[in-house]
Amino acid sequence: MKKLFVASLILSLSGAVFAAEPTAQQNKMKTCNADAAGKKGDERKAFMKECLSAKPAAAEAPKLTQQDKMKKCNADATGKKGDERKAFMKECLSSK
Repeated sequence: MKKLFVASLILSLSGAVFAAEPTAQQNKMKTCNADAAGKKGDERKAFMKECLSAKPAAAEAPKLTQQDKMKKCNADATGKKGDERKAFMKECLSSK
């Protein structure tokens, strides 16, 4: 009896853990499905295929680390001196 209780407890807890947060694929499916509203038949099928196979936009443009940004701004600031360099570096490092 105890084994049955423990087994059912483990199964119910593991189901709650897995159901807690949707995966990236589930989020993508949800977004594509919402965007496909109003489309029917072959048009919807083609749209869903294209939408689900598309790469995320964030993967195309990786974000620079602070160290990489510093290197790039430093290289771009060559030839600038004093207040001009200081203002340029401030602007360059604060931009996204």
